[in-house]
Amino acid sequence: MKLPAIKGFDEDAFNKYLKNTGWLMLGKVLSLIVGLIIARYLGPNGYGELSFGLALVAILAAIGALGLDTFIIREIIQEPTKGNEILGTSLWLRIATNGILIPIAIGIYLISHNITKSPGKPLTLMIGLLAIASFFKSFNVIDAYFQSQVKSKYVVHVQNICLIVSAIVKIALVYFNMPLIYFALAFVFDGLILAIGLVTVYQKKAASFFEWKYDSNRAKSLLKQSAPLILSAVMVSIYMKIDVVMLQDVGSKAVGIYSAAANLSEAWYFIPVAIVTSVFPALIQARKNDLSRYQKRLGNLYDLLTYISLPIAIFISFTGDFIIHFLYADKYAGAGAMLSIHIWSGIFVFLGSASSQYLIAEGYTKISFYRTAAGAVVNILLNLWLIPKYAGVGASIATLIACFVSTFYLLLIPKTRQQGIMMLKSLFLITAFQKIFKS
Repeated sequence: MKLPAIKGFDEDAFNKYLKNTGWLMLGKVLSLIVGLIIARYLGPNGYGELSFGLALVAILAAIGALGLDTFIIREIIQEPTKGNEILGTSLWLRIATNGILIPIAIGIYLISHNITKSPGKPLTLMIGLLAIASFFKSFNVIDAYFQSQVKSKYVVHVQNICLIVSAIVKIALVYFNMPLIYFALAFVFDGLILAIGLVTVYQKKAASFFEWKYDSNRAKSLLKQSAPLILSAVMVSIYMKIDVVMLQDVGSKAVGIYSAAANLSEAWYFIPVAIVTSVFPALIQARKNDLSRYQKRLGNLYDLLTYISLPIAIFISFTGDFIIHFLYADKYAGAGAMLSIHIWSGIFVFLGSASSQYLIAEGYTKISFYRTAAGAVVNILLNLWLIPKYAGVGASIATLIACFVSTFYLLLIPKTRQQGIMMLKSLFLITAFQKIFKS
């Protein structure tokens, strides 16, 4: 069966994009390998505690970002002479917010720990350290600056160096049999060296970091514009991470086993992002010039992503136990069943990534938010019901159903229903069979 071609985009530009994302893919693979090494070393209990801390902090980090990245890029492009003011104001807003979120993260953990009386020793220090690591993400405003100048390669170089250093440090911790808290310190180190690297590259390739300044009027303007995106980002984080947080009630071991499966299942989620980002300019161009071609390209995109994700889901469904045993030996018994269920979520994540581009192209930002919120609510409700009964298997089922609901929420809205039908046709290979019999 021949994969459908996505026509209408510059092949040279596409090849350039693939080259630029090559390091990103390498980074994903390196991170996965290091994660596997850490998971094997810490075992389900230790890995579960680390995964819980990372998930809790990730949800709060969505608040700390303040939804500013898009607006930083836009403001700098529109007012290039005000770059120091825009960057300085954005940085101080994030520093203040992320600084406040450190005690909030610790407080949320302490309150939930006392209420649920979840087993295991308190993770207070580790939560605090991971929140400090998240604090250093404030300096990602420098990344937004280089994006506005179409010079992201400088940031990619810094990220690659930091990624390699981070991998060496974490593997060294495993080699020297260091306790869990040192891995939390390693994440703080990761955040620190990335922040230093970003500041350094800005100093060398742009201007003086120390000329940045805070402006209260600019702060009000940025926050007013980004406020809707903060809630949206929080919903996305809850949608993606709440299962790990809620599973902590069962115990750290359950979190560790589930995280081992979920991390493998989610390791390939960068693929649809790379594909849809590559073809997005072609979709926009077709929408301007030829609506029928625009719809056809969307259908081809849904088909392509289904052809990639469906075989992987089928293969891993039958080999989940073998994969878990091969990677983790007997330390994560039970993760195979979770992986076999969780992997099917990827099909809906793939289709959801593609339909998100459609929503952006049409300006349906509210619908995009509503469907993410629907997925988050369904995930929470199902986790409340299924986790006490089935632990990680229940969380896997909840994630699968929530991803389906979020992706096919478009069927409920009259003006997006056609896209939902197109995705269903791709999912059940209806369009594939139509092309076979037509030929």
